[in-house]
Amino acid sequence: MKQLFLISLVGISVISCNQDAQHKQTQGIQATRTDESASLLISKEISIWSGSIPDSELINGTETYNDGMVTNVSHPTITIFSPKEKNTGAAVIVFPGGGYNKLAIDLEGSEICKWLSSIGVTGILLKYRVPASGPHQDKDCKCEKDPVKPLALQDAQRAMGLVRSRAREWNIDPNKIGVMGFSAGGHLVADISTNYRKRVYPEIDELDKLSCRPDFGIVMYPGHMSFHTNKPYELNRTLPVDGNTPPMFLLQAGNDAIDSIQNSLVYYIALKKAGVSTEYHIYAEGGHAFGLSESAQKIPNWTELPIADWEVLVERWLKTIKMISK
Repeated sequence: MKQLFLISLVGISVISCNQDAQHKQTQGIQATRTDESASLLISKEISIWSGSIPDSELINGTETYNDGMVTNVSHPTITIFSPKEKNTGAAVIVFPGGGYNKLAIDLEGSEICKWLSSIGVTGILLKYRVPASGPHQDKDCKCEKDPVKPLALQDAQRAMGLVRSRAREWNIDPNKIGVMGFSAGGHLVADISTNYRKRVYPEIDELDKLSCRPDFGIVMYPGHMSFHTNKPYELNRTLPVDGNTPPMFLLQAGNDAIDSIQNSLVYYIALKKAGVSTEYHIYAEGGHAFGLSESAQKIPNWTELPIADWEVLVERWLKTIKMISK
């Protein structure tokens, strides 16, 4: 059995969001369906923007779904995966990965939300705008570039405000709303967790007056964390970690060949320096781009590796930070 390296740091407690304000958005849940195998209720997609979408001219093309991947997302939505029976009151907004150019909407999205609902947590799938909506590899210069506008962060902030405003209606505790992301989505978790004091778009309505600070974050094999740095072990300067950054859970495989271990390591170091309660798990093997039961890289015997049980660690961590009951 491969050796598991576990690093955990219990830091100072962070300020909770005491946002209970209720504001009805014009786009509500039109209908729900029951998934009996998963014992959950799944809403139809809900538009996160009630009117015009900021910087909408930057995304062109037709949204396309192919083999679990979505491209050319110009109208961002959330889908609510509510527990049918046991409900802890906690919720997690899930950010699929895809290099900010596409979204692994199934492996790192809907499948994760279904699992969350199975442990009594409302899973909320954010289909955020792509391509080039965050730091990304540009095919022309073959280099990493910042977006013209931070569209993915705009969508994440807006989604957090929307969920917090409808928390009571959706049986969610407004002080137990976290975020979880994979690869580029892991970067987006760090982005919204450190850039929450001000919206990165002009305020539109009452939703944008609510706090968009998550109550916790779960970061899976993140990318783009060493962009904009000049020194080893330095964190991307666009991610201003401080003592008010919410508690974090980090997990990555040491042999990740897409986003090196440096990405999660520099984030952990910055969190530790700031005194943020952080749990960090590094595994010898596992590669990149995996979900609950498979790896997109088709790694042989992936489910036999220790890393394949990562969801057990996440559930235990949620209990230790008192987001769900033991």
